[in-house]
Amino acid sequence: MTQTELVQGQDALLAVRDVSVVFGGIVALNGVSFDMRRGHILGLIGPNGAGKTTLFNCLSRLYQPSSGDILMEGASILSRPPHRIAEIGIGRTFQNVALFPNLSVLDNVRVGTHARTTSGVISDALKLGWVRRGEAAMNKKVHEILAYLDLEDVAHTTVAGLPFGTQKRVELARALATEPKILLLDEPAGGLNHEEVHVLGDLIRRIRSERKMTVLLVEHHMGLVMSIADHVVALNFGRKLAEGTPSQVQADPDVIRAYLGSKDQ
Repeated sequence: MTQTELVQGQDALLAVRDVSVVFGGIVALNGVSFDMRRGHILGLIGPNGAGKTTLFNCLSRLYQPSSGDILMEGASILSRPPHRIAEIGIGRTFQNVALFPNLSVLDNVRVGTHARTTSGVISDALKLGWVRRGEAAMNKKVHEILAYLDLEDVAHTTVAGLPFGTQKRVELARALATEPKILLLDEPAGGLNHEEVHVLGDLIRRIRSERKMTVLLVEHHMGLVMSIADHVVALNFGRKLAEGTPSQVQADPDVIRAYLGSKDQ
């Protein structure tokens, strides 16, 4: 690692360092590095098969890199199992909605709060005073998030009966309930119409500014990424293709070739 990379890593909220992932001889990621600055929206783009989802799953600890490191506030996250990643401030949504379909919206969002609770089975069973106070605070937080995302009217509705766009908001609410420092959004615009995508872009900007969160956005909808991201990283065939501001990445010849092809192909 160069001295410049060391300085950048110290300033970054999250630092990806030379991450490679190999599945049975197939190289899904090959030496990818970039930094996420606190308070920024970073867009991760690339054609199908570029390695975006693989990298995303490394960040949320569903995959273990074959080599390299991922640092959160200067400390490696690679020894943490997936169920303990929320404790350090990483929350995520899923490309295919991963809610509990037979539970209400309220109960689905409550699940997110458990990443921040410290009570155990015995203290819960005894209903100790500090546990009751914690439950009251948790319920207050859940209702605040439901109001923030305009979900109060469906709070007691079973998730399975809701439109897909509303289910996406419920999953976002659950992620916010973990109180993340970094919010990982996996294809949040998938399945949404043009107006819904516009509303989503405004919402992501609001979450960043009003709730003081850093956002990593993996998305195929280029219009959304380029309109809200502060910084963009483009991948192709597992390698970092380009990095910079949205305008810089849009104008990069390698990015243009990756998306549109070239006359030589």
